[in-house]
Amino acid sequence: MSIRILGRSLGWLLLGSLIAVQFLWVARLYSKELDAPPTQDDAFEAMELFTLAMEQIRRNFVDPDQTSYSNLVHGALQGMLQSLDSHSSFLNVDAYEGMRDDTKGQFGGLGIVITMRDDVLTVVSAMEDTPGFRAGLLSGDRIVQVDGESTEGLDLQDAVDRLRGEPGTKVVLTIDRPDPEETIEVEIIRADIQVPVVKDTRMLDDRIGYTRIVTFNEQTAALLERELSELSGQGMQALILDLRNNPGGLLNAAIDVADIFLDRREVIVSTQSREDEQTFRARSRAAYKLPLAILVNGGSASASEIVAGALQDHHRAVLVGEKTFGKGSVQSVLPLKDGSALRLTTARYYTPSNRAIHDKGIEPDIVVPMPPTDWYLLMMQREREKNPGALPDAEPAVEPLRDPHMDRAREMLDGILTFMARQ
Repeated sequence: MSIRILGRSLGWLLLGSLIAVQFLWVARLYSKELDAPPTQDDAFEAMELFTLAMEQIRRNFVDPDQTSYSNLVHGALQGMLQSLDSHSSFLNVDAYEGMRDDTKGQFGGLGIVITMRDDVLTVVSAMEDTPGFRAGLLSGDRIVQVDGESTEGLDLQDAVDRLRGEPGTKVVLTIDRPDPEETIEVEIIRADIQVPVVKDTRMLDDRIGYTRIVTFNEQTAALLERELSELSGQGMQALILDLRNNPGGLLNAAIDVADIFLDRREVIVSTQSREDEQTFRARSRAAYKLPLAILVNGGSASASEIVAGALQDHHRAVLVGEKTFGKGSVQSVLPLKDGSALRLTTARYYTPSNRAIHDKGIEPDIVVPMPPTDWYLLMMQREREKNPGALPDAEPAVEPLRDPHMDRAREMLDGILTFMARQ
């Protein structure tokens, strides 16, 4: 079971407390003035204030159709979670069902992964061969409007709800792009999204293999092992593992991937919550001990950062590229009785050397700058090469782009293999 999914008891506790306090203070509900805020962290005083406020709203708000207990409690939960951090949110019934569909690998939308950074809706990455990717959305883009309406003040789930829609429908995004600094408007047609997992596996020459992990789900480790087995059969002596623009996914999938390259009992990642610390270790002897380079950039987040940080700390891989995104917190989903749920930040990730990932990211061993626009153009070039005619030709025609991250990793691995051959 993924660490994202926890128990149901919190929903019973919260709603039960609301009902109990409501009856406890029923004799005082008709006060014309709201009491002063409690001076200490006292549950009953705080819940009395909440209940009094709710009754004032129900009695005096101009539109009574909006003041059902369900609407008010859901609205309060949304505000409560939004006030904690940018990753916590309330999921209504539809949103919770949509989130569960996401983990199955297929959903409707734009094919982008978003987060809140400095309270601004920000693109983590746009997955290849999706509407968002074809529209040119880049890691770091700030979505300031959706269909002409500001995203200011939205929580993450509200933003997801606005971006989603029936396949074939249109959405217009207003984007503030930090590099180069500009504001653009992008029209995108929604589609059914099928998330790829591992792709572009090939031998770069007679010694160095390459594969790319696009997302971390239940299939990732098994598919990666299959691809690595094929590369080994072709004579692979070193590997480039590409995690660029991989926004992450399931913690368990990240652990399983790191396990392929680490020895038994080596620490992969730890999570630290309010109450305790949980450490995840490799379970078996490393299946692949060959020289390894991992490509990362600003679109590498979450599970990607766990894998990259673990292999870097254990000196099992050299990281090449740019600093990762810095999404290193654990969101647990706590189902409630009515089919809704709380998405709550319950812990943070730390690498084996106890480096915090959240808001800091992972620094590569070899820094090679590459603007997000160059990454996008490079990916478009690769798609045209693999599927001629599937995408319009670049206008104006340009010289084929080189991949500076890949070039530097190959140069480094070539040197290692040459040195090893002389021993």
